[in-house]
Amino acid sequence: MSASAVDRYAVLGHPIAHSKSPIIHSAFAAQTGQRLSYERIEVPLDGFAEQVRSLIAAGYRGFNVTVPFKEQAFALAQRRTPRAQAAGAVNTLMPTPEGLLGDNTDGAGLVADLQRLGVQLAGARVLLLGAGGACRGVILPLREAGVAHIAICNRTPGKAQALAEAFGVTVQPVVPTSAFDVTINATSAGLSGALPPMPPGAISAQTFAYDMLYASHPTAFMQHGAALGARVADGLGMLVGQAAESFALWRGVRPDAEPVLAQLRAALKA
Repeated sequence: MSASAVDRYAVLGHPIAHSKSPIIHSAFAAQTGQRLSYERIEVPLDGFAEQVRSLIAAGYRGFNVTVPFKEQAFALAQRRTPRAQAAGAVNTLMPTPEGLLGDNTDGAGLVADLQRLGVQLAGARVLLLGAGGACRGVILPLREAGVAHIAICNRTPGKAQALAEAFGVTVQPVVPTSAFDVTINATSAGLSGALPPMPPGAISAQTFAYDMLYASHPTAFMQHGAALGARVADGLGMLVGQAAESFALWRGVRPDAEPVLAQLRAALKA
């Protein structure tokens, strides 16, 4: 590689124009003195594996993967981290001499953001709303953070039961025996301005209500939590946290998420 060469990275998805990943990773690179470029690449729906192989052959050093390709990335990876294996999905790829490595940094990003916000996870009782890939990807990292109990609530009981059996967690009863310390919305209900299905007692004044979605204004879930006296937060910090985890895997240096999060928050409010 010549002295002027720059390592190339990209986020792959369909659609992809909305992705904030180039802003985040460019800020991380500037902060840590890393020479790299990072771009958005829209991948044909039927051409993910071919596109990844072509980009690797062209010298790309790593990829973030977003919808709808996380399961395809999981299948394509020749090696997987334990958290990717548990999630059944991959959002970070890195070519290595031993083969294509797949990781899932979403749960680590969530945990890092909750800790940044001062949430005590050790011994906590957590309710996850949803039973899709977003939910599946955070269970192992939450357990590793010391959470005492995880329950799942989903509109489709069968999906919640299948996920509960796969991870050895519980399906939320109709009336909880005690309040949850943390309730996390892992559904996409907020995209339409709706509340996710949730049981009585899902949120109280003692609960931290966290929405994986983010917007320029509080989501419906956050507004509902705040009305009940709960502390609330959106998922912008999770987005930056999962990116920091990917960056650390690729570059061997961990960036500081705080100033990048502040930059994104200011841009959202502008």
